Amino acid sequence: MNRFEVSEDDAGRRLDVALADWLGISRSRVAVLVTDGQVVVDGARVTRSTILRAGQTVEVADADVVDAPAAPEAPPILYADDHLLVIDKPAGLVVHAGAGHDGDTLVDALRAAGHPLADVGDPTRPGIVHRLDRDTSGVMVVACTPQAHRGLVEALSRREVTRHYLALVAGVPAAPRGRVEGPIGRDPRQRTRFAVVTTGRDAVTRYVTIASGSGPEATSLVACRLETGRTHQIRVHLTEIGHPVIGDPSYGRTGAVARTLGLRRQALHAAHLVFEHPVDGRRVEAWAPVPADLAAAIEASGIELPEDLAPHWP
Repeated sequence: MNRFEVSEDDAGRRLDVALADWLGISRSRVAVLVTDGQVVVDGARVTRSTILRAGQTVEVADADVVDAPAAPEAPPILYADDHLLVIDKPAGLVVHAGAGHDGDTLVDALRAAGHPLADVGDPTRPGIVHRLDRDTSGVMVVACTPQAHRGLVEALSRREVTRHYLALVAGVPAAPRGRVEGPIGRDPRQRTRFAVVTTGRDAVTRYVTIASGSGPEATSLVACRLETGRTHQIRVHLTEIGHPVIGDPSYGRTGAVARTLGLRRQALHAAHLVFEHPVDGRRVEAWAPVPADLAAAIEASGIELPEDLAPHWP
């Protein structure tokens, strides 16, 4: 049994915040311990948001406390101020804690690097206002203060954040530019996937074909702009029109093409982000350079990556 006495300095702290510090584990792991009844305060079960008082005794069962894995290296910071960060997330990095991932996420990396994250909402997602899939690279904004978090969430809901992506897709779209509109929800045949379904939430993606390849497989480089932000939206919508993202393990059968191009993840990159600063109203614009693995796959497809992508955005 791990036993701690709440000091005057710790009085007024949330239980999950204090335990994460005392035990050297993540708040999401603390939340699991509390939910499982492995944490008591003065002998009574509590919630993770319980506010501690000086002199209380906090006990945690030994069996469920394990050493936290080393946090990953923090990603490149494209912009930073007291209220927010704009980062360039590498492919392979999970954004926040979830099934099978705890201690090895973007949140853990930013915290380990000393960046403050807005402590509002879900304790497993501090500062997170939108996300990228694990194997999607590119630009993301993260809130450092509650004020920024609130403002960014509201801007996203009003569709005032501009998000542009690059995708290497199978085939050549018949229309060089288009607007894909289709509600997205859980795939009734496979609940780990998403699909265009009548019961889904409205979703709109605009795309422009930048170039088509001359390689052994028909491929195209497309630019996409999200009008909405549903889970897997670009991946689902491009598959819906018959042009799945190369290397996507869930949508389309493009694994062989990806291997031919030397690509080990889905060919999707969040390249450009524009929004109004939620505190002072300034325009914030950030670009994430195309990573080497995706640039090499684009070149292997026989496509020349434009030096200036701005004219190609839909």
